[in-house]
Amino acid sequence: MKGVSRIYRYFIALVGVVCVVFIVRLFFFTDVSTRTVQNDVVQGVLIGAGLAFATAQVYGRVKGTKENGWITMYGCGVPGNDMFLRAAHAWTFPGPINVPEEAMYWYTNADGAGRALDGEHDYVLHFPAGQLPPNGAFWSLTMDDAKNHFVANPLNRYSVSDHSDLVPNADGSTDIYIQNAAPASRESNWLPAPSSRFLLWLRVYVPGAAILDRTYVVPPVVKTK
Repeated sequence: MKGVSRIYRYFIALVGVVCVVFIVRLFFFTDVSTRTVQNDVVQGVLIGAGLAFATAQVYGRVKGTKENGWITMYGCGVPGNDMFLRAAHAWTFPGPINVPEEAMYWYTNADGAGRALDGEHDYVLHFPAGQLPPNGAFWSLTMDDAKNHFVANPLNRYSVSDHSDLVPNADGSTDIYIQNAAPASRESNWLPAPSSRFLLWLRVYVPGAAILDRTYVVPPVVKTK
């Protein structure tokens, strides 16, 4: 979420400050005799919407989890969790809402060093031996452009998964090559990227215990060129 970073944070802060100023002015510096129902209703709607927006953003960042550049949220689909958490989820993590036992989602638009993912560079996602996402169904890694659209490519390959013919390394680890041009002799493990900025989605269906207890950490996307 570094791409949303500074300007977006300033905007959220500005919305909150404006709302507070309106409230203080309304209660302490406004002549009650000049107020009308219509003005009060309009101001109430605007202030309420502004505060809801700013608060959902802050709450979403408190509840969100970011490790190695990957962002996720836990518990959004759990029965009993309030609508406020769902609103925060919708603003800060645009992924589907499921109970964690059914599916978990991560996304990133930055490498492990916090730099924006861009097809001008080459990247590797390295899973040590035995560290592919644990699951009871399957996992997939999907490539999207900056607008969350699939990326056209010669192989018509938009994702790789445990159903792909990924070739492991000699030590049992697995490398996924994320780049615009096909890697030499490693096309089986290639996830084609656009020539511009992009983002990645990791989806795990029927996640394993290590994901549910939050001990599993998705490895960083590493820039290699």
